Amino acid sequence: MEEKNIDSRVYEVGYLLVPTLSEEEMPALYSSLKELITSLDGEFISDEMPKMIDLAYTMKKTIQNVKNRFDNAYFGWVKFFMDAEKVSELKKKLDLNPQVIRFLIVKTVKENTIAAKKFTNRDSVRRKPFSAKREETAEALPINKEEVDKEIEAMVAE
Repeated sequence: MEEKNIDSRVYEVGYLLVPTLSEEEMPALYSSLKELITSLDGEFISDEMPKMIDLAYTMKKTIQNVKNRFDNAYFGWVKFFMDAEKVSELKKKLDLNPQVIRFLIVKTVKENTIAAKKFTNRDSVRRKPFSAKREETAEALPINKEEVDKEIEAMVAE
């Protein structure tokens, strides 16, 4: 892939779509979002088809003068190159789309930043039992308080 010009940056848009869309309507809306990015001279890096998720809290959006509440939505994302001045146009067009509940556009890097989930079996992880015993490597020398005081005074005087 050729390098884009200096003003072109890597962005990622994460979006939530209304859950009232049917499974048949989802691919058409998904491709229209990708076409929107392409129409603004964006170049795709990676993406993910929207999937239905439960939301952490109820979200509200006014659609055609009716306040709607959503407890779940379709979540998807697209990573792309785009000129910095075209991102504001993308934002305006996503704001006007009644099927988009919310979206977030962030600057990112081209590399894949998704960390793979690692599962461990708790039984297979063996920990050493805590032991309060310390191994004695050297005998403790008696402390001469007068010498310690002299050392401290010498350090403070410097």
